[in-house]
Amino acid sequence: MLVAGNWKMNGSLAGVQALAAAIADGAVARLDRVQLVLFPPFTYLPEAQRRLGASGMAWGAQNVSGHEDGAFTGEVSAQMLREFGCACVLVGHSERRTLFGENDAVVARKFLAVRQAGMTPVLCVGESLPEREQGATEDVVARQLQAVLDLAGASAFADAVVAYEPVWAIGTGKTATPAQAQDVHAFIRGRLAEADPAIAASLHVLYGGSMKRANARELLAMPDIDGGLLGGASLNVDEFMAVAITAQRLAQENT
Repeated sequence: MLVAGNWKMNGSLAGVQALAAAIADGAVARLDRVQLVLFPPFTYLPEAQRRLGASGMAWGAQNVSGHEDGAFTGEVSAQMLREFGCACVLVGHSERRTLFGENDAVVARKFLAVRQAGMTPVLCVGESLPEREQGATEDVVARQLQAVLDLAGASAFADAVVAYEPVWAIGTGKTATPAQAQDVHAFIRGRLAEADPAIAASLHVLYGGSMKRANARELLAMPDIDGGLLGGASLNVDEFMAVAITAQRLAQENT
């Protein structure tokens, strides 16, 4: 299981410190079946590296440039992120796609840049409410996956992560039912299995639509949901750790 927290443009220096304090008491040692990852804003990555380095918890960035270097004011390269100990990077988050106009080709380039820098890309895919209502969920997700497959190949998904985030369930308080989420997760795994069955079988597919303490167990119990990408819930240390503990208990029950 993998439980990740995307702070978006929220949080604080004190927040990184509080989370580090919360896991310093041995929480991560007790979560031996769960990997925890934090995605703070760029400005807090040095503090994440300093505070979390010895904890067993990983950290990463919320975004990255598809370019290696050059005259791209305001951008941050994959190699720069690696220097601050980032293990992984979000690419294609729905807010980047909808608010900043990142299309599938841009997302695919970012995925490849992260992979080439030796980090784990976390590819976010998902449909809007109109697309779901039109029955286009699988078409949208397939298109988003295919852009990466065409550029980077199936082998690039080895040790990568895919996060299914129904756009209509992000920041709205709405959540896909466990059955709805499972259907899309199974579709994602099946689509990648067409390219490489072994990679598809080992792929971590996370659910990223308003997961929290109250619904984590139902969602994480689904066979193709391998963890969660939390937004607002990750800003609350107790809430974030409660989801992680739920994931740990389910993993223990399933062995």
